[in-house]
Amino acid sequence: MNPIDPINSVAVNSLTTALTLPEVAPDVFVGHHQRIPSGRAYGGEIVAQAATAMENTVGPDRRIHSLHGYFLRPGDVDEATTWSVERVRDGRGFSARAVRGTQRGKEIFAAQASFHVGASGAAHQRPMPELPDPESLPTAADLLVATDVRDARYWSYERHFDLRHDPGAVYVDAGEQRVFRQIVWARATDDLPAEPAVHRRALAYLCDYTLLEPALRYHGFAWSDPGVVTASLDHAMWWHADARVDDWVTLVQEVPISGDGRALATATVYAQSGAMLANVVQEGMLVLPIG
Repeated sequence: MNPIDPINSVAVNSLTTALTLPEVAPDVFVGHHQRIPSGRAYGGEIVAQAATAMENTVGPDRRIHSLHGYFLRPGDVDEATTWSVERVRDGRGFSARAVRGTQRGKEIFAAQASFHVGASGAAHQRPMPELPDPESLPTAADLLVATDVRDARYWSYERHFDLRHDPGAVYVDAGEQRVFRQIVWARATDDLPAEPAVHRRALAYLCDYTLLEPALRYHGFAWSDPGVVTASLDHAMWWHADARVDDWVTLVQEVPISGDGRALATATVYAQSGAMLANVVQEGMLVLPIG
């Protein structure tokens, strides 16, 4: 059997399901997690659920524009996360919310977010750089068809996004280029509802998949190499414009510095049209078998 034959892949919940949080008490929501090989809840899912819980408590005239959060403990994929929202402030133009995510009574993630009614005014953006066409780049399944590493099926078929890299992905091989910049084209594998809020949440879900990869590439390591250990420590995100993420979006990523067992990652996210959608900054733990 091909180790990543899609016919034998486990069924996964839809992305929409992952971002739908039932309210179990006033301003208290519950989220469930996709099972992944590590057994730890995926960081992007945690961020997206935190954003969803907070957005559920503001009026429809306000959209999330920034989030700042800390990963405090690993999340267990077999445990639901309880999201408790605090309504910090509601002003004429802005609302502030805080949220705590807990499992078994222990906090795994804490965040604050700001929501805005929007306003007209001066506007500009850095243009999207010249990029390869996403359809010209290989899929994860193309790259991993002959491998039997533990995460191959998950990378190929069980994530909620089709990810295509330039330079090539670092799943099992860091390649020849020692650069700390990469491009990742991404498109949701589900057809998502039309509501812009769903796509904002899905973008948050996406943005944790590959942030630390440029650090691995620069130091010559792949995800599957023995002794490679990474973990998200914090996450900050700013949303600038809306677009569908079941169409192609691209993440222009850099890791400008690493040291002391940590790496700082940044990403600017564009729609295929060139509109800047978001910026993301994250510090992550980075342990590599060097020396």
